[in-house]
Amino acid sequence: MSSDVWILAEQADGALAPVSFELCGWGRGLADALGARLCAVALAERLSDDELAKLFRHGADRVYCAEHPALARFLPEPFQRVLIQLIRKEQPDIVLAAATSTGRTLMPYAAAKLEVGLTADCTQLAIEDGTGHLLQTRPAIGGNILATIKSADRRPQMATVRPHSAAPPPEQPGRRGEIIRIRPTDEQVASRVVFEEAIGNADQGLNLKDADVVVSAGRGVKKAENVALVRELADELGAALGASREVVDRGWLSYPHQVGLSGKTIRPKLYVAVGISGQIQHLAGMQTSEQIVAICNDADAPIFQVADLGVVGDLFQIVPALIDRLRERKRT
Repeated sequence: MSSDVWILAEQADGALAPVSFELCGWGRGLADALGARLCAVALAERLSDDELAKLFRHGADRVYCAEHPALARFLPEPFQRVLIQLIRKEQPDIVLAAATSTGRTLMPYAAAKLEVGLTADCTQLAIEDGTGHLLQTRPAIGGNILATIKSADRRPQMATVRPHSAAPPPEQPGRRGEIIRIRPTDEQVASRVVFEEAIGNADQGLNLKDADVVVSAGRGVKKAENVALVRELADELGAALGASREVVDRGWLSYPHQVGLSGKTIRPKLYVAVGISGQIQHLAGMQTSEQIVAICNDADAPIFQVADLGVVGDLFQIVPALIDRLRERKRT
């Protein structure tokens, strides 16, 4: 068995998904701690050398690229056959994927076939001193605690990592590695499921994952009717509307708006927290945002520990004044 660390690089239409580079960051740290190689596995109809070189610039040492027309779109059966055969042949120590629809579907399938454990939706990964075991930290009990899990007796150690839980590492221009291209047989990529079409999110106004600006409402808005004030601010900023867990639990906004360990982990350019005190469950979902603005009446609220700009005061005075100022600037 090798001590290699593997990541699953996702792609669409011949281009690598940004989450693949986030995984490079996680995998590079683990590989360095083990003194191991970082290898990326890509499954696609075709990926160019230039596209795969992006993985090297983000920290990978080797790329296994399996190519076949049947791998153009994700389907569980062909993907798991190709991945499992490669794992059995090369025997990596660790295999990571993103906790996306692809990773959440493929990794449990593969882990069951390989008869190994899987920790899903991790927000932290580390190597245990002395043993080399992978320490896999994830939210548990509805996000109220963080549990650290390890697989001491089975290999490979497998985990999915929550997207946006860490920033991608900076590119290293000129960094190169080895590309190994694999040609699966038609039998390997046979599938009882046929891809028909991709249908986008019906709620086009809700785009937390990819939004550059997110404005979130917290318990401080006091009642459901007051969420409209936060929505108005979001509209003025061209932002997606988010929420703390308590707002969702109270039914003031629906679950797809929830930011936090038990909701979405996001990394927008600007995050505005309105009436959110900042419990650990919420902070873990947004603290990697590029700029954080917090509006809260409690000067000791944890949200101010991560905020770039904190405003202590009554949100019912501050937010309307902010909306008026934004509208005034648009008129000038």
